Amino acid sequence: MNALASTNRNFRHAARLLSLDSKFEKSLLMPYREIKFECTIPKDDGSLVSYVGFRVQHDNSRGPMKGGIRYHPKVEHDEVNALAQLMTWKTAVVNVPYGGAKGGIGCSPKDFSVSELERLTRVFTQKIHDVIGVNIDVPAPDMGTNAQTMAWISDEYSKFHGYSPAIVTGKPIELGGSLGREAATGRGVVFATEALLADHGKSIKGLTFVIQGFGNVGSWVARLIHERGGKIIAVSDVTGAVKNPNGLDIPALLEHKEKSGSLSNFDDGDMMNADELLIHECDVLVPCALSGVLTRENAGDVKAKFIIEAANNPTDPEADEILSKKGVVILPDIYANAGGVTVSYFELVQNNQHIMWDEEKVNAELKKYMAGAFNSIKSMCRTYECNLRMGAFTLGVSRVAQCTLLRGWGC
Repeated sequence: MNALASTNRNFRHAARLLSLDSKFEKSLLMPYREIKFECTIPKDDGSLVSYVGFRVQHDNSRGPMKGGIRYHPKVEHDEVNALAQLMTWKTAVVNVPYGGAKGGIGCSPKDFSVSELERLTRVFTQKIHDVIGVNIDVPAPDMGTNAQTMAWISDEYSKFHGYSPAIVTGKPIELGGSLGREAATGRGVVFATEALLADHGKSIKGLTFVIQGFGNVGSWVARLIHERGGKIIAVSDVTGAVKNPNGLDIPALLEHKEKSGSLSNFDDGDMMNADELLIHECDVLVPCALSGVLTRENAGDVKAKFIIEAANNPTDPEADEILSKKGVVILPDIYANAGGVTVSYFELVQNNQHIMWDEEKVNAELKKYMAGAFNSIKSMCRTYECNLRMGAFTLGVSRVAQCTLLRGWGC
C-alpha cells in the first residue's frame, strides 16, 4: 500500500470514530491546491536538464499551510499528497496554528554541483512564488534540502515580494533561523519517547535501542538517547549497519561518520546485515529513514516492545495490524516527529516579533508542546477506546474539523 492510500485509510478510520458526515469527510480529505510544474536548468557543462516539481497545499483552516521541500528521486504526486495531508493532522496534533503542505523535485541532489542546486532551487521558487507567502504557505527543509536551500528560496522570493525572512523556516541563523531548529525533529522524537515510556512506568536510561537511519534526525535521536543513558545497540544508514550488544559509543560513531562518510569500519562495533536491523532484539525500535520499511513480510519478526515512528509512514497498515496483535506499542509519526514543525512555528514567532530566543527556551517550549500533545492523544485514546495512532488521528482530524466548521463549511 502506497503512502497516500495508507494515510487516507487512517484518516477514514478516524473520521468514522468521530462520526463525521460523509460529504464533510470528503471535503477534509481533498487538497486545497495541487501544483505540478517543470524545472529546467542549465548544467555546469551547458547542457539542459528538466525535472518535475510539486507543491501540494492540503488545508488552511487552522492557519497558513506548512511543509517541507524534498529533493529525492522518488518524489512523486501521491507521496507529496500524502505528506501534505499528514502535515495537516500533525500541526493540529501539536496544536500549532498551521495547515499542511508539501513539495519537492524528483531528482538526486548528489548528482548536482552546488551551483546547479542553487539554480534548480531558484527555478523551483520562481514556479511557486505567487502561491506561497507568510500568510499562505511557508516551506521548510526536508529530505535532500537544508538551511542553504531555504536561504536561496528566501532570496529568490524577495526579488518578487521584498524582504520576507518568515517565508521559510529552517533558515541559517544569520538570516533569521531559530536556535535549536537543526536538532528539533530528533529532540522532539526523544521528548515523545520519554512521554510514552513514562506512561508505561519506564525511562530511557537502561533500555536498548535500535535506530534505522543515521541522517539528521537519526543522529540527533542517537546522541540525545545516549546522553540520557539509553543503550543504542545497532544503527544503520545507506552505507551499512553496525551493532554492539554492549552499546555503541555514539560520539565516537558520529565522529567516524563525519570523517569517513560511512558507518563501515567502525572500530567499536561489528557490521551487520542492514535488512536484519528492523528485527534485531531490542526494547525500542526507532525508524528514522524512508516510508514503508515495516511491512507484513517483516512485522511478524519484529522483537521490539516499542516502535517510535521518527520517519513518515514507516509502517504499512498490514504491518500495523500484525504489530498491534503482538502487543507492540507504536508511537505514530504524526506525533513522534512533530518537533520540527513545532520549532518552525517558534522560528516564525521570532521572525514576526523581531527577537531571538536562546536555545534553552526553544528546547523548553518544545518539551512543553510535546508533553501536552501526548496527554491530549491519551485522552482521545480513552474517549474512543483506540490505540495511539487513532488517538493522534482523531485528535488532529477533530481539531481541523472544528476549525473548518467554525469558519463556515459549505457556505
